Amino acid sequence: MAKINGTMMQYFHWYTPNDGNLWSKVEVSAPELAQAGFTALWLPPAYKGFAGANDVGYGVYDLFDLGEFDQKDSVRTKYGTRQQYLDAVKSLQKHGLQVYADAVLNHKMGGDRTETPKATPFSQDDRLNPKGGLQEIKTYSYYDFPGRKGKYSNFEWHWWHFDAVDYNEYNPGDRSTIYLLEGKKFDDYVALEKGNFAYLMGSDLDFQNDWVRGEITYWGKWYLDTTKVDGFRLDAIKHISSWFFPEWIDELERHVGKDLFIVGEYWYNDINTLLWYVDKVGGKMSVFDVPLHYNFHQASKSGGNYDMRRILDGTMMQKRPTHAVTFVENHDSQPLQALESVVEPWFKPLAYAIILLREEGYPCVFHADYYGAEYEDKGRDGNRYKIFMPSHRWILDKLLYARQHYAYGPQYNYFDHWNTIGWTRLGDEDHPKAMAVIMSDGAEGNKWMEVGKPNTKFIDLTEHIKEPVYTNDSGWAEFRCLGGSVSVWVQE
Repeated sequence: MAKINGTMMQYFHWYTPNDGNLWSKVEVSAPELAQAGFTALWLPPAYKGFAGANDVGYGVYDLFDLGEFDQKDSVRTKYGTRQQYLDAVKSLQKHGLQVYADAVLNHKMGGDRTETPKATPFSQDDRLNPKGGLQEIKTYSYYDFPGRKGKYSNFEWHWWHFDAVDYNEYNPGDRSTIYLLEGKKFDDYVALEKGNFAYLMGSDLDFQNDWVRGEITYWGKWYLDTTKVDGFRLDAIKHISSWFFPEWIDELERHVGKDLFIVGEYWYNDINTLLWYVDKVGGKMSVFDVPLHYNFHQASKSGGNYDMRRILDGTMMQKRPTHAVTFVENHDSQPLQALESVVEPWFKPLAYAIILLREEGYPCVFHADYYGAEYEDKGRDGNRYKIFMPSHRWILDKLLYARQHYAYGPQYNYFDHWNTIGWTRLGDEDHPKAMAVIMSDGAEGNKWMEVGKPNTKFIDLTEHIKEPVYTNDSGWAEFRCLGGSVSVWVQE
């Protein structure tokens, strides 16, 4: 796995407008993103979903249709056409940014024709005990991609390439049943929620099947050859046999002759599970630091009653920083989404300072936090809500600047107060200037911290505090921050 010391942006959110312009925006934004300090972009799924141009990309239909074929009532995807995507990738790489493609390999949706296999019904909530006997079902499990006509791959998917489905035309109103197809078992080495969490949605790929593994490996090589991306963000990995990915990554890296950066989405708020997974895949991929996100979520909801000394406890950032992709918010946790666990706006500058200005982890900035977002959707209670996510770009640009110029060298931690915590970075040979970061989730705070620069002036880059601070003869100073705020003190 390629080791990265940069900053990525997740360049989309769930409600990105369906105007086909995202790839074009990426292409023209590349210089500005590089200038701001981003070194990589995670782009949304680029292939056709079962909802055509309305699909965010996770209801994947055809992995080989990057907005090129008239399928699912659209040629383009939600984000644009194949050529626009390829141009966007080229533009980013020309300006020094890596590109990570979103790979949804767990399931397919929107089958072209029905088949009538036999299957055993299971409850959505219990994958261990059948709730009936083997029976014939009628389901959309035949994918032949008539719009593509075999270009790039002539592989056709049938029911025997899947292990389970959730639709039976003989009982179309039943959404509580999963059908385990005849002769199949749920994939092994997956999350144990619901007894076995191999099945998530749609037509679930059977990774025990040689043909399936072969086609997914062929697609990965084709995708790298076609797009020249630098790595992948892997969707829903806790639903796929963990032993598959080391084989897949090795094959792809041999094919392109270089290391790829791979990060997997294993959405589970338990550090031991994430550590188990990283070890199980031989350290060949990073994982998103879901426990850190939930710490931010809880701290932001606690109104100053969160023990900030514990903000890193039980996180990948703390336990395995070499394999941690840190984030504050994403498309699944944003308001009105399936895994909604919002980090309140007041706390986001503090959270971003933690992921951007410390030495551990590979930080990912969320598009909606950088640019802001407005949208409307139904909530879990069935009511419609208008959501406004404010832009934090002003402060994020300052934090990115500090990361570029000051976040180097030894790091001293001062996690010794319930509300007010801080750390310093002493700089290195190439970046000799020091930095002190201090934040409070309660009242305004102050803290004596060492920066290793005697009798030196420091200013607050965030501009929250206008008066400078001067270190003493020993290179220490009393740095301070406002209540519910963060200040970044840099050597002038």
